[in-house]
Amino acid sequence: MLTVIFGREGCPFCVRAKDVAEQLSNECDDFKFRYIDIIKEGISKEDLEKSAGKPCPTVPQIFVDQKHIGGFTEFEAYAKENLGLYQ
Repeated sequence: MLTVIFGREGCPFCVRAKDVAEQLSNECDDFKFRYIDIIKEGISKEDLEKSAGKPCPTVPQIFVDQKHIGGFTEFEAYAKENLGLYQ
């Protein structure tokens, strides 16, 4: 399972998403993640929206196995329900 987190420096929810992903990578053998700074990589809001197929007004934007999950709140809920986060 590959999770990609698109975020930016100075974003507290991006930091929280990365922390959750790091926890999951330590607890789940098949969980891998990549954090991409959209500013450093030159990725625009429009690029994210094209990949997600819907508006992306905030960061982070998170994809699990190329499926758009949403922001931090949606990712945390997904991880609790599907990956045993906080159990």
